[in-house]
Amino acid sequence: MTRPLLIEGGVVVTMDAGRRVFQKGHVLVSEGRIVAVGEAAIDAPADAEFIDASGMVVMPGLTDTHAHAGHTLTKGLGDDSEQWMNVTGRIYAQATDSEFWAAEAGLSACERIKCGTTTSALLFGGGPDIMRTDDAEAAEAHLDVIADMGLREVLAVGPNRRDSPWVYRKYGRGSYTEFEISPEAQLSVSAALIDRWQGRNDRLHIAMSLPVFTAKELDDEQIHAICRQVRDLARQKGVLLVQDGHRDGSISANAERLDLFDGRSLLAHCIDLTEADIAVLKRTGAKVAHNPSALMSVSGRCPAPELIEAGVTVSLGTDAAAPDRPFDMFRNLFQAHRYHARHFRDDAVLPPMQLLEMATIEGARALSMEDEIGSLEPGKRADILLVNMRQPHLWPPVHPVQRLTRFANGADVDTTIVGGRILMRGRQLVGMDEDAILDRAERAFHRMAERAQLA
Repeated sequence: MTRPLLIEGGVVVTMDAGRRVFQKGHVLVSEGRIVAVGEAAIDAPADAEFIDASGMVVMPGLTDTHAHAGHTLTKGLGDDSEQWMNVTGRIYAQATDSEFWAAEAGLSACERIKCGTTTSALLFGGGPDIMRTDDAEAAEAHLDVIADMGLREVLAVGPNRRDSPWVYRKYGRGSYTEFEISPEAQLSVSAALIDRWQGRNDRLHIAMSLPVFTAKELDDEQIHAICRQVRDLARQKGVLLVQDGHRDGSISANAERLDLFDGRSLLAHCIDLTEADIAVLKRTGAKVAHNPSALMSVSGRCPAPELIEAGVTVSLGTDAAAPDRPFDMFRNLFQAHRYHARHFRDDAVLPPMQLLEMATIEGARALSMEDEIGSLEPGKRADILLVNMRQPHLWPPVHPVQRLTRFANGADVDTTIVGGRILMRGRQLVGMDEDAILDRAERAFHRMAERAQLA
């Protein structure tokens, strides 16, 4: 167990119910949880480790509620988004092995730690609907690395579309075998992963993912059946149900045909919603992951401010980390503001505190973790960032929340702590070799590129 930890002297942005900010505060941590937060002097245990946070903001770790595993090793592939999607789908199905997924997990975790993202919800795959749930090996390799590196994560696994054209490859001893995988088989693998990881590590959770189907597609009885199976499995196991790509009537169609949503549903993108879609979100308590830097936010708009006004939980996601974006949640804070301010032609839309809520306490709420993370309060997990504010682009030292949401970026994070464990301090990973992580990822990339016959 880690030593007690006392963080003192910084501006503490609590994100608690009162949204209190202590100009010269402290946070005391013991056994991975926050013991005390405040401004008055405090006596720490004799064996406590001390961090001087002078010149820094002390805040909750950031929560990214929608991203993808695999993407950090597909940056720069393809000349446009359509080409990238096709290349990535081919890579995931036909050019990866468990070492790819382990190496990519290390690279992804490294980027998140250095950007201050302590909790993420990732789909295990992507491209044009390629989930790597043909067996459990790849997901296990990913999760083992994330467990070692200390981050908090929800990994969503599940079936492809039934009409997915991809043939998978499995590599071994210099050769490969080709096979097709059915949604039913993927569902069986996903259920086994849930069982193996429930209670195994309190930082890692498995969720179920399900492709977004239109009303017409749901007329197909086979599609309808697999949707029911995913819904029932998620509810039986008590895990989140995650969907990527809702738009223009799809929420109401799935609610009407499947009774698909409840308070443990997390729906990504949600662009060009109808009034019926919004009514379903209000009625069911389903949560939204808004991704202002994603490609879908170019083709349509998520009505995030209107949803928040209607009482819907709206969080932020990066949709990271390719083809054209990083895991940097600070970038998404700024982009979310500009995106909606431009739509309404009103700079007052999504003020700084509301933006920070979306990336902290509302992100935790979207993952049904608001009792554990998302704010600096006694009893909660000690997921904490120290952001170095003594820099020209973050000066003068006033209005800390505004500076965080308008001017900061991931490179300003000095220290990242998850569950009381210091993962980065002074911009240096603690107990991890960053060069080794990069070298491993590079080797995995070149092996994948050779298999995929990338020029």
